[in-house]
Amino acid sequence: MILQSLHALYGRLKDDPAYEIAPPGYSLQKISFMIVIRHDGSLVAIQDARIGERKTARQVRVLGETKSPGQGFNPCFLWDNTGYILGYKPDDDNAERTLKAFESFRNQHLSVEREVAAPTFSAVCRFLESWNPAAAAQYPVLTSTKSGFGVFKIVGETAYVHQDAMIDAWWQRREGIDGEKEAEEQCLITGKMGAVSRLQPKIKGAAKGDALLVSFNDAAYESYGKEQSFNAPISESASREYGAALNALLDGPMKSKHRMTIADATIAFWTDRPSLVEDVFALFADHGFAPIAHPESQDNAMLQKLDVFFQALRMGVEKYADVDRDAERTHFFLLGLSPNQGRLSVRFFLQGSVLELLDKLRQHYNDTKIVRKSEFDTEFPRIKQLLDQTCPPKNGKPDREKTSPILAGPLLRAIITGTRYPDALYSAVIRRIRADREINYLRACVIKGYLVRNQKKEISMSLDEKRTDPAYRMGRLFAVLEKIQEDAFHEQTGRYLEKGIRDTFFGSACATPASVFPRLERLSTHHRRQLSGWKKHDFDEKIAAIKWEQDQTPPVFALAEQGEFILGYYHQWKQLRMKKEDREENNGKNQEEK
Repeated sequence: MILQSLHALYGRLKDDPAYEIAPPGYSLQKISFMIVIRHDGSLVAIQDARIGERKTARQVRVLGETKSPGQGFNPCFLWDNTGYILGYKPDDDNAERTLKAFESFRNQHLSVEREVAAPTFSAVCRFLESWNPAAAAQYPVLTSTKSGFGVFKIVGETAYVHQDAMIDAWWQRREGIDGEKEAEEQCLITGKMGAVSRLQPKIKGAAKGDALLVSFNDAAYESYGKEQSFNAPISESASREYGAALNALLDGPMKSKHRMTIADATIAFWTDRPSLVEDVFALFADHGFAPIAHPESQDNAMLQKLDVFFQALRMGVEKYADVDRDAERTHFFLLGLSPNQGRLSVRFFLQGSVLELLDKLRQHYNDTKIVRKSEFDTEFPRIKQLLDQTCPPKNGKPDREKTSPILAGPLLRAIITGTRYPDALYSAVIRRIRADREINYLRACVIKGYLVRNQKKEISMSLDEKRTDPAYRMGRLFAVLEKIQEDAFHEQTGRYLEKGIRDTFFGSACATPASVFPRLERLSTHHRRQLSGWKKHDFDEKIAAIKWEQDQTPPVFALAEQGEFILGYYHQWKQLRMKKEDREENNGKNQEEK
């Protein structure tokens, strides 16, 4: 299904100029320099072809597919890197091999000069015959463009040599008749008879270099004596097309619209027809929705699309039509890939209707929705943010290199399909809280989502004073005792407390409350004596209300109960720091939920 879906996508993207998909027999390459020559082949200049202040390589359609890696020599036609096209590499540690690469490039072109029969091509051949690789060192541009490709150009002409109509016509004839054709077989993608592709296309953008999605490299994988891709016959045209479609998603000019990176996985997203969801999903999933610091620098059209998308998630089915009028018939696809020694591993492949996607996303945000700790917390946390809560800090930020690769895929799958959240995510967040005693909004989202979806518990968005679960009440009590300590210290010293009971006792109180709370309550009695009369009375009433019908402190809380303890603490902490009008508003929201 993966290859069939990508092949179908190619049919949609090939005529869209925004994607710049090259037709079969061609490819888009990043051109950094050009060799300008006269009609007799003499050199005029070697010029920088990059554009803009940042010197970005120019995307140019060239003859031939993506350059293949390997130990042998594989020269391209009328384009290549400095080693092949000029026999020169800055700081070359194998100059002898570089000269042989240039010879292979030169011989390939000279051998077909009579076939091509184009004056511009003959000019290139004369240049290659007379060029001395030792002269390349005098051109500084080759040092700054050493990692890019170069092309040829005739002085005074606007087009590159490889764009000459005579050369292009010869190339198309050559592509149609050149090479030994294999016996035709039925293509597994299209179902039609056709010449089978021996090698599958290289995929860009999902690994450090080019990688293969489909490959056979060992006799153990060969069936009935069939080597390489003849094990699973895919026609040459179909293989080119699915490769071009996937490369357009991951490494094309529209990649920001389709590509996401979560942990070690690169994720491609698309729909089977143009839709608002396809326009915004990657931005929404990868960047979330936060207050915009500089609205004047934002894309207003994209912000409007995002707003429509968010309204659909908030309001539900009555707003789905604003996103897609035919959401039930528009289908989405999510393909998760990760690198594996020059090949790509498929982490997951999810598909369904846009209607199902919107429903599951809305369910996810309802399950994880909780009162925000500050105005800067995002209403719709992105997946990266949730995964960050499992990472130890590094230089004040989550160390994403420590994100477990086995969490990203299952979490995304749970969100998109509405299934259970990964238990490992919940456990990792609990461990981080016990380690650093930080209970933030995003961690509260993870915990609430797990308890609601996996444990089938009813958890309110904000403080629920009627909830009688011992773990939830003990979490509330801990937050009150902490606030008493903070206020007492401030009244006595005029300063704010830097280290309190949370920094010392939270981990133990969360897991083994009976060993900690008697001591904390004795300590709190001392702190309350230092408060003014009305504050002391107010806190006494809060403690009495929380402990009402609480016979004794439980000795141990299980893992799920520890989550309830943390949410009780989080809700009470927020309530103690809210203004009166905000508390009344949140109480109203809780009543609406019920």
